[in-house]
Amino acid sequence: MSHDVSRRGRPIVFSAPSGAGKTTIIHEMMKQVDGLVFSVSSTTRSQRKGEVDGVDYDFLTHEQFQQAIDEGDFIEYENVHGQLYGTRASRVRPLLEAGTDVIFDLDVLGALSLKRLFPDAFLFYIDVLGREVLRERLLARGREDLDEIERRLTRYDMEREKAEQFDRIIVNDDLMKAVNETVAAVNEALAER
Repeated sequence: MSHDVSRRGRPIVFSAPSGAGKTTIIHEMMKQVDGLVFSVSSTTRSQRKGEVDGVDYDFLTHEQFQQAIDEGDFIEYENVHGQLYGTRASRVRPLLEAGTDVIFDLDVLGALSLKRLFPDAFLFYIDVLGREVLRERLLARGREDLDEIERRLTRYDMEREKAEQFDRIIVNDDLMKAVNETVAAVNEALAER
């Protein structure tokens, strides 16, 4: 898909509970759909092994994040499990105005906030086959302690309820099938412009 400055880019937003495979699906989909740019979110959480500042996230201190809030630079931001995550207008608006379709990785509340600002945003929710599958995946990946896993499972109930407001729900019970469904749906969303 080439950049067409005669039209504004379309925001394509992905949300999912932790452990649903959203990041993998986004990466695989972006290999197959040309012309997409990933929106780099800002966060106050610690940088994980293998993550690159400015590529995976803009890693900010709480003070830097608050300053950007005070300056009105966030399109949306949320407190997720005690850490702040947000999308900065100064990073995203120039891309959309240049006709670039932008991929966002947001929690459900952030996704719904973005949809209010950009009504043409297309929202995807990547789901799993229920709480127990999610619990097993979180345990298997071994990144969170049991208390953190319980917090994420509690949040899953709220997220799943809000997912009904999304444009497309894709259940990731088979990764390649989920990737193929996502690629087809993204292409369809971009074609309807």
